[in-house]
Amino acid sequence: MNGGATGPVRLLLADDEHLIRGALATLLSLEDDLLIVAEAATGPEALAMARAHEPDVAVLDLQMPGADGVKVATSLRAELPGCQVLIVTSHGRPGHLKRALAAGVRGFVPKTVSAQRLAEIIRTVHAGNRYVDPELAADAIAAGDSPLTAREAEVLELAADGAPVAEIAERAALSQGTVRNYLSSAVSKLGVENRHAAVRLARERGWV
Repeated sequence: MNGGATGPVRLLLADDEHLIRGALATLLSLEDDLLIVAEAATGPEALAMARAHEPDVAVLDLQMPGADGVKVATSLRAELPGCQVLIVTSHGRPGHLKRALAAGVRGFVPKTVSAQRLAEIIRTVHAGNRYVDPELAADAIAAGDSPLTAREAEVLELAADGAPVAEIAERAALSQGTVRNYLSSAVSKLGVENRHAAVRLARERGWV
């Protein structure tokens, strides 16, 4: 155990599903060497709680309102380098894993993991080691890297809700012609028939 004389591992739990977060907090609290010091339901709240409590490990849901777990992890690495990040997700797509690892996340596991196993992974991450679910890792390797540039992915994400080109251009601070070019390039690279199919495929692989 990492607790012992140095005290328990201090945890931040962030998940917008209150029932899941509450159940997780209850189960992890049964471990003698783990201590829940803060909980959050959104990305911005997770950052605020981390700044206030400086946890040893932040256990973050991948998809949260305001900022996803990867964006929160990026901010935490800059502001609280001593806080290790573990992401739990029900959307373990290949692109998400690669983004998470690039952001300095030390653990990436599906929500199907048991509380006891999660406690073990928390200790692993706290010790400075990395743990990635083997199945998610294999999927990421099989999927390969995203062919999209950062700008193409951004424009494709803005197009996800069916917004017209004019609206996308305004939100991305680009000309309509540039937006059309990015969308056309994304469609071509992904080998699909239109931007709606491009959005669908990119989301399936976690590239947007």
